[in-house]
Amino acid sequence: MTTFKHFFFPTCAVMVLACATAHAQDPEKSKPQATSTTTERLVHPAMGTTSKAEGGEVTLTIVKKHVNYGGSPKEYRDPYVNSPKSANIHPDGTKYYVNSLEGCCTVVYDMKTHERKKVINYQFRDGKDDALWSKPSEFYPFTHYTQNLNTFQGKPVEATFSHGGRYLWIPFYRRTYDLNAQDPSAVAVIDTKTDEIVKLMETGPLPKMVATSHDGKHVAITHWGNNTVGLVNVASLNPDEWFHEKLLVVDYVLPLNFSLKVPVDRDNKSGYCLRGTVFTPDDKYLLVGCMGGNGGIAVINMETQEYLGRVLGMMANVRHLVIRDGYLYLSVNKAGYVQRIKLDKFMAAAKAMTGKTTTIGGWEECKVGAGARTIEISPSGHFIFAACNLASKLYVVDTRTMKAVANIDVDSYPVGLDISNDGKFVIVTSQGRGTAGTSGNAVNIYEVEYAEPEPVLKNTDGAAVLDMLEKEETAGPEKEDKAGGNIVAMLEGEDGGGMTPVFVGAGVVFALAVAVLLLRRRQKKV
Repeated sequence: MTTFKHFFFPTCAVMVLACATAHAQDPEKSKPQATSTTTERLVHPAMGTTSKAEGGEVTLTIVKKHVNYGGSPKEYRDPYVNSPKSANIHPDGTKYYVNSLEGCCTVVYDMKTHERKKVINYQFRDGKDDALWSKPSEFYPFTHYTQNLNTFQGKPVEATFSHGGRYLWIPFYRRTYDLNAQDPSAVAVIDTKTDEIVKLMETGPLPKMVATSHDGKHVAITHWGNNTVGLVNVASLNPDEWFHEKLLVVDYVLPLNFSLKVPVDRDNKSGYCLRGTVFTPDDKYLLVGCMGGNGGIAVINMETQEYLGRVLGMMANVRHLVIRDGYLYLSVNKAGYVQRIKLDKFMAAAKAMTGKTTTIGGWEECKVGAGARTIEISPSGHFIFAACNLASKLYVVDTRTMKAVANIDVDSYPVGLDISNDGKFVIVTSQGRGTAGTSGNAVNIYEVEYAEPEPVLKNTDGAAVLDMLEKEETAGPEKEDKAGGNIVAMLEGEDGGGMTPVFVGAGVVFALAVAVLLLRRRQKKV
């Protein structure tokens, strides 16, 4: 595989202006909605702040911060932290990635020292970066802009790992010239061995959430901007062979014909505002949360690649989705709740749907802080961690009782969250808001102590298609690598120099595995 180096270039004045004014333009930066039960809290917890559950189940302590708000302590200040949207810990536990939305970059930190290792800048221009772009599809036509389409800065939102952690997919909220996010955006793919961009692909307008299937064959990208979901086929080990496979529509494609000069509040003008995205454990279905409209969860049949309809019955304003231990969990943003239901019950209702919607009851719920955004689950499955935006809190819910057992302050407006595979660390990002830059713009790292030891969670970041060869590997330090990362290392060779390009598809990988098994059996007989 040929790896193309990413070229950076000086930012033009127009792009600088676009990023500088984006605070007022982006839906992610709109003023928090006040509620009748919760008042917004502007807080900056000190290093070492600790909170222990009343029953002793968990103890949370702030052990590191990266901040960039007005008056922030110099020892923790990082100028690249500019409205961070999400954090993603690498499956091998060595580093973590923070998407700096307004900084138009992703910051890479060492997991042990928390030192900044690299800044991946998203500054592109026609001609200079052409080699990085995949072949255009027919799914994403430009309707408002016609010139210099690939000259822009990207505003990173969420991320997902693929191929056992080898690649990190990061969609851009919009291209900086697209004032109201109504034309195609893009997704960058990072090679986590080098932390360089190896591929750029087009997406629909205003992509946010992105998810990898457990079998490693698909990456799904949800488009907040127009009620669509894009499927990218990534079954090959060669990024040059990935392609856009399908564009699915949730009920209808939202018409986009906004001003090119006057900013529009796309939070309220984005249809269903598609957000949380998760594949079922068997990869037969894709579930997508709807924050807007009359809400619900959209269900997509992955075997037929057809949209089935929306399941209703949970609270409105569904934000994030997680599946674990036979349950579908979700966060309710505005009201500040975590809800769950048996996955089998949910899927039975979805499969029996005869119209565009169906409604089911029986949801369990737990009240957390207002503005519940990203949720993640501990390795044991016993605890849910919830970033609560308006409450400026990190909440912990015990799934055995569905009760909140602990909470701790976070720099104002927490939004993104990730937990390490051993459960010992939780990283929370706080987006930038407020006047004079005095709020948000922070990353808080919490160390978590449990009354009962947590297991180390096996990585499921989408490389199970390579599982047969992984099982055949019986030696080397990569043996304990997560779901398929081992095979990537094996194909690279011991010296770590570049993947052998002949292994380009799941079919070839399977054939190779069979050949290896036959050869070993023959050798044993001899």
